[in-house]
Amino acid sequence: MTEASTNSPKKRLKLAGLNPWSLGAMAIAALVLMPIAAVIWIAFNPTDNIWPHLISTTLPRYMRTTLFLMLSVGVLAGAVGTGAAWLVARYRFPLSRWLEWLLLLPLAIPAYVGAYALVDLLEYAGPVQTWLRDLMGWKTSRDYWFPEIRSFGAAVLVLSAALYPYVYLLARQAFREQSAATEEVARSLGSGAFARFFRVGLPLARPAIAAGMAIAMMETVNDFGTVDYFAVQTLTTGIFMVWLESNNAGGAAQLASVVLVLVIFLVTMEKVSRNKTRFFAMTNRHRAVERVTLRGLPAVLALIACAIPFVMGFALPAGVILHHALKNAEVWQDAALYEALWNTVHVAGIAAVLTVLAGVFMVYGVRLSGRQLPRLLLPVTTIGYAAPGAVLGVGILIPLAYFDNWLADMVEAGTGVDLGLILTGSSVALIFAYGVRFFAIAQGAADAAMGRVSPSLPMAARSLGRTKGQVLLQVYAPLIRGSVGSALLLVFVDAVKELPATLLLRPFNFETLATRVHEQASLENLGDAAPAAILVILVGLAAVGMLARANR
Repeated sequence: MTEASTNSPKKRLKLAGLNPWSLGAMAIAALVLMPIAAVIWIAFNPTDNIWPHLISTTLPRYMRTTLFLMLSVGVLAGAVGTGAAWLVARYRFPLSRWLEWLLLLPLAIPAYVGAYALVDLLEYAGPVQTWLRDLMGWKTSRDYWFPEIRSFGAAVLVLSAALYPYVYLLARQAFREQSAATEEVARSLGSGAFARFFRVGLPLARPAIAAGMAIAMMETVNDFGTVDYFAVQTLTTGIFMVWLESNNAGGAAQLASVVLVLVIFLVTMEKVSRNKTRFFAMTNRHRAVERVTLRGLPAVLALIACAIPFVMGFALPAGVILHHALKNAEVWQDAALYEALWNTVHVAGIAAVLTVLAGVFMVYGVRLSGRQLPRLLLPVTTIGYAAPGAVLGVGILIPLAYFDNWLADMVEAGTGVDLGLILTGSSVALIFAYGVRFFAIAQGAADAAMGRVSPSLPMAARSLGRTKGQVLLQVYAPLIRGSVGSALLLVFVDAVKELPATLLLRPFNFETLATRVHEQASLENLGDAAPAAILVILVGLAAVGMLARANR
């Protein structure tokens, strides 16, 4: 072998254990992490540094409100989700089989839709207060007291009702997997129902509950529509105000970096708590806990306790929105609605396909590499899911805008043709944001599915002369098809509901269903917002149905 062939780029890559698959995996990881890195760089290198001004004025208020909102939603969603999961996993009562799946339905409704419905129902001119005035003979609001609807407390209630299913789903699975032996030992020692829950069931399920609460709190940080509608000033609303109203991208990046630190702290705490709390089965003969049949008052109380979250999280907002959608039937004929529907479907569809393909490619490339660096990048890329849409908007739009303008100037200087803004002037930036935001779903599904494939199958295919690409298409693809399909649908649905990133990155005069709902409801025009909200809910219901089927 000659020295030239030994030092060729291809040979050097092979000696380093790298190949096109592992290089592609690292390139995908770099693209996913780019917006996060851009936010940090812009925050430390702002054009106009307003950090001292933020610290002395609005940042403490934003930070205090955000932390209090996160903790309040986390605690309430955790209590509701855990309590409902324990009841349906341990007891039989009227409609318990139905409620086991109905409790998942709030996942189909974005929190901001629930906020619009609650205000419409309970505001001064709404049906509840109007009925009270007619019933009691009250004339004005000075004749009676009614809770303030657009308030911090209402925001906590709406967000908790929308996000408790994350806790419920994980806690229910954890309670199901607990052994009947522990329950029987607790009974033999004289522990009642409450003692068994607090001393046995809850400690064993604590890692799953902590993970669900962490997701709920991260989604709370990401929320913009609900807090904006209720006039609750959080770090996310601050990003919009500093960037769009004050026209200060550096200040927005600095606020975004604070949000990022907060989210990373949440993720780290959740992982640390989970790693320090581990429980192991002492026998391989697992026997599930037998559910107890409730009768009389306990059965009624259990039914009410499980029905309230379903009503607040799904039945009430869906009923209000459906009423407005039927009452304003002429809105269904509006061409702008179907244009928003087409924009939503094609942008979310492209994002879902590209994200899932990138996730599969990256996981496969990391598995082929066998090197430490690609394996370390695999979990790091999940940070995009934790990063709020507003943070990603800052990290994507500013670098892409610079690149777009540079590219347009170069082309115009060389050819005399003005291409305009190719990336930020189209839906490319929006598709990229969806991909980064929900890459963790695709990557996690692909990693789990490939992990279930026996290593002997791809090894046998390679021994028969199949290339690495053929192994992926002919061996892995048929076996991971179900998981990949689920990830495709979940990414699509989450992209349909995403609001903060869409508001920041959409092209001029480009409406999606989410932005149409937000803008019409912000103008107090719930009738025009209702059809778009119904379409968003229907898409969400399809995903929840798939999720329920997968978790039977």
